[in-house]
Amino acid sequence: MAHIKGEAKELASADLGGVAQVSGSMNGEGLRIGIVVSRFNESLTTDLARTAIAALEKHGVQKKGILVHWVPGAYEVPAVIHKLALDKRFDALIALGVVIEGETPHADLINAEVAHYLAKTSRRCGVPVIHEVVGTRNIGQAVARCTSGETSRGWYAGCAAVEMATLYRAMEKRND
Repeated sequence: MAHIKGEAKELASADLGGVAQVSGSMNGEGLRIGIVVSRFNESLTTDLARTAIAALEKHGVQKKGILVHWVPGAYEVPAVIHKLALDKRFDALIALGVVIEGETPHADLINAEVAHYLAKTSRRCGVPVIHEVVGTRNIGQAVARCTSGETSRGWYAGCAAVEMATLYRAMEKRND
């Protein structure tokens, strides 16, 4: 999503011929963001967490509004995301991990289960869940996706969390 990089605080809307539109913004002031990070492949997941936090801060989320939770592996991420979503303390949740394909179908099973449960939690609990448990075929792909600064999946996760949290707030205001 090229539109969420850089300094932009507001997101452009398309010309839809006068039809009302609701969108989020890149102004994260006052947001509370929960992050769940897998320790497995920790050097890569730490980079994901650092860049997600950097993106959140760049868009106005204060350090005191960010809480990171560590879990053993990617499979455990959805359980903690679900518990946090039920608590309703956060405006958005970010799931971070790295699953690198091996010689067995284990990685595919983990990736499918994690994706399914994160989407299910977001729908059922009404909290945006940003899924950046990165699945790759090899270590080179993982490094490229996790350690590339503003083009990393961590940066994307932070920006997407701000946009989705502010979108949900805008939707709630329209329903008042």
